[in-house]
Amino acid sequence: MYRERDPLVVGRVIGDVIDPFNRTTPLRVSYGSREVTNGREFKPSQVVTQPRVEVGGNDLRTFYTVVMVDPDAPSPSDPHLREYLHWLVTDIPGTTGASFGQEVMCYESPRPTMGIHRLVFVLFEQLGRQTVYAPGWRQNFSTRDFAELYHLGSPVAALYLNCQRESGSGGRRMYS
Repeated sequence: MYRERDPLVVGRVIGDVIDPFNRTTPLRVSYGSREVTNGREFKPSQVVTQPRVEVGGNDLRTFYTVVMVDPDAPSPSDPHLREYLHWLVTDIPGTTGASFGQEVMCYESPRPTMGIHRLVFVLFEQLGRQTVYAPGWRQNFSTRDFAELYHLGSPVAALYLNCQRESGSGGRRMYS
């Protein structure tokens, strides 16, 4: 439901990434023992390896796609690479997790260099198995256009976390 206090509205996930929708399927995302809740802070060192994703639903014959994007790339003040696709898993059977699906875009760990980045997980119900394919790019990905292209309809669940550069961490820039 579209409510003023909805954390997806407050965090501008609804608006920047997706349109208002009704949550109909449970979605759990965790990095190690830390569960993702809307707006929770994670350091880049905590999101290096792909998360564990558990999908609800009510039957193994229903398949889901999970999309992970950064709408704040390369920086929240100039997100000209919005959205950056970090991960895409399709054909996840209901009541299982992403490890049972097809990883069509491998997990690329977020390495924000400036500002607080939102990392958004969006879950869609697929029309059937093997009906969603990998895009040819990561930069300027559009979750809305992707959903329209593959007739995914509105999301059935979404979560986001906040991630910002750790002090003293140098190294290569992720976005050029």
